[in-house]
Amino acid sequence: MNDYDRIARVIRYVDAHQAEQPRLSVLAREAGLSVFHFHRLFSTWAGVTPKCFLQWLTFSQARGLLCEGESVLDAALATGLSGPSRLHDLCVRLEAASPGEIKSGGAGWTITAGFGPTLFGEGLAAQSPRGICHLSFLDRGRKAAWDNLKRLWPNARWQRDDAAAQRLLAGIFASTVQADGCMPLTALVKGTEFQLRVWRALLRIPFGHLTTYGQLAAAIGAPSAARAVGSAVGSNKLSCLIPCHRVIRQTGAAGEYRWGAVRKKAMLAWEALAAEPPDLSPNPNSDLIASDQRD
Repeated sequence: MNDYDRIARVIRYVDAHQAEQPRLSVLAREAGLSVFHFHRLFSTWAGVTPKCFLQWLTFSQARGLLCEGESVLDAALATGLSGPSRLHDLCVRLEAASPGEIKSGGAGWTITAGFGPTLFGEGLAAQSPRGICHLSFLDRGRKAAWDNLKRLWPNARWQRDDAAAQRLLAGIFASTVQADGCMPLTALVKGTEFQLRVWRALLRIPFGHLTTYGQLAAAIGAPSAARAVGSAVGSNKLSCLIPCHRVIRQTGAAGEYRWGAVRKKAMLAWEALAAEPPDLSPNPNSDLIASDQRD
């Protein structure tokens, strides 16, 4: 079991037993680790203590942001990418595949693809001559993921290169900003004009921010099309690069996600805490690290 699998298992447990406020020792046992190793895993993975991370899963922060109404989305769209003092967001240029490229199914192309680890489980990344054309997480094994990927561009020549994929994934999930403030990437997508409008709006939501389907619909000038916007969000095949995980329900609940609701919760919590890390300095009233380690 890898680190993300352990974290996902704990998140599922917390969802089912939230009213019980499970102690650290219970969560460590669920992860199959000692209290010490579980605490260290979370501190390394999330950058904060287990208590702080798991408290965020109540989505109190999400609900608080949404109480501000449209100003949340307006601020997000106006802000653009995260500042250099935070973990970087990616500079992604979205390019649409032409009708001819879609019809040809990638004929004449060599697409390089491979598997590699990410913060949120094993990933599969593919790069065409026009840019990154696929990024997903694995839940049903490598063969199923590879077969599904090849169906996207059935006439292309495929080259397996795990080392190249791992370099790409390492850059996408890097924990520190690059010297120039971002890592420019080109993403190639197949979609309708409406889907492209939605995906471009998603790219303008900064790291650590959230919006709702209704707010996203209003942002693209189609306030009555929240359901269609939801469908476009769900059609995204570039996990993280096009941050569809930053769209939640009006109630503040995370909602569904193409790669699993638990993974979406993990991603939202990790981004929120990375963008606005809590003050963990010791004080007489609150010492999260110490209180986490006491059981």
